[in-house]
Amino acid sequence: MPHHAARPLLRRRRTLAALACGIAVATGAGVLLSHASATGTTAGAVPEVVPPTAHVRFDYQLGGAYPPPAGVGGVSRDRGARPADGLYNVCYVNAFQTQPDALDWWETNETDLLLRDGDGEPVEDDAWGEALLDTSTATKRSRLAKIVGGWIDGCATSGFQAVEPDNLDSYERSDGLLTPEHNAAFAKLLADRAHAAGLAIGQKNTTDLLERRKEIGFDFAVVEECGRYDECGDFADAYDDRVFVVEYADRDFARACASVGTRASVVRRDLDVVPAGRPGYVHRTC
Repeated sequence: MPHHAARPLLRRRRTLAALACGIAVATGAGVLLSHASATGTTAGAVPEVVPPTAHVRFDYQLGGAYPPPAGVGGVSRDRGARPADGLYNVCYVNAFQTQPDALDWWETNETDLLLRDGDGEPVEDDAWGEALLDTSTATKRSRLAKIVGGWIDGCATSGFQAVEPDNLDSYERSDGLLTPEHNAAFAKLLADRAHAAGLAIGQKNTTDLLERRKEIGFDFAVVEECGRYDECGDFADAYDDRVFVVEYADRDFARACASVGTRASVVRRDLDVVPAGRPGYVHRTC
């Protein structure tokens, strides 16, 4: 299957709304209104994990929450935002890298969990000013899972139905210090934590780990720019069309619609994913 070693050139800007140390669908035949109603759990019971419905209209709101356009049945928002009433809500968590404004917290509280180069300096994702988290050992993965797991629990408490842990592909920016195996092992810990909280978990980008999706425990996918790299069909086939596709350019959006527009959920957003009513706002579906 095709994959790209280089980072997508148009990845959207992640919101800085949530601090790294904080813990902070009507779709025709089916309706998923809230975490509590979707799981139908009682005290002490294991909550039910409900994946998204294939081909539900979708909105990507990481730049700030706003009332979804008419007909939208699913939305992704930052973990610091409130879920949208009556919709299927996916909670965004930056799980494999730090938020730029949270680096000081990591340096002060968990400095050895930052990936460091031979000079002892944090390895950074230069495109976004984010330091990579060190998933290279089982001990560090376990410690990281306690921190990120708290954020995931917070998503469930807030009423989200699912979580998308971003930067699964951080090994591509690690100067060879991390491997796909390291991040797959950490993703497995996050999937177990999400499922224990009653949340579905989405694979975020990277075809490299598609074949390990069941081993890890991913339930669906959130994919940026698969039209650009001709990857949409790979994700749709792997996840039975339970895929949220986000494109940032008209040509790539057209390609994604032509490839999986009748099967999966495809949305065209502006690169900064600004809220409706702001300059530059774009939202279209196939």
